[in-house]
Amino acid sequence: MAKLKISGVVNNSIVDGPGLRFTLFTQGCPHNCPGCHNPQTHPFKGGKNYSLRKFKKDISLNTLLYGVTFSGGDPFSQAKALIPYAKFVKERGLELACYTGFVFEQLSSNSVPYAKELLGYIDILIDGKFVLAQKSLNLRFKGSKNQRTIDVQSSLKEGKVVLSKDEKWV
Repeated sequence: MAKLKISGVVNNSIVDGPGLRFTLFTQGCPHNCPGCHNPQTHPFKGGKNYSLRKFKKDISLNTLLYGVTFSGGDPFSQAKALIPYAKFVKERGLELACYTGFVFEQLSSNSVPYAKELLGYIDILIDGKFVLAQKSLNLRFKGSKNQRTIDVQSSLKEGKVVLSKDEKWV
């Protein structure tokens, strides 16, 4: 199993999606967006190893969780390592959201290794690089106007981006 490098975790987040969430911040990001609020997650060197066993324990201890959010860094830079984590989230019946600087079209076209497989577990994807000139504090759960809130499973079925209509997200 591939090792997952993380920058940190938040056990009870209310800012990384609707409801009480467990947020996993991956280490490493190729985008280096100016103005990113997590610049410490950009270097691929750094962070610490995080085991699937620890993840399962952390999730299982919190019976109030609505969902899990993968953030970063860019989670798709470690897509292969995240797949067993995503699988566990879905087995627990939790919503899975993910933030990425890649766009859905890149991820679903197999141009990012293991991305399409990881997408198969994700419910909501916030895609696109953070663009400082398009920053808005009026957006729900995203930072800049270019970013999209995508219903991943509907998008995979239809073969094109389907924006989320879920009132909890938009």
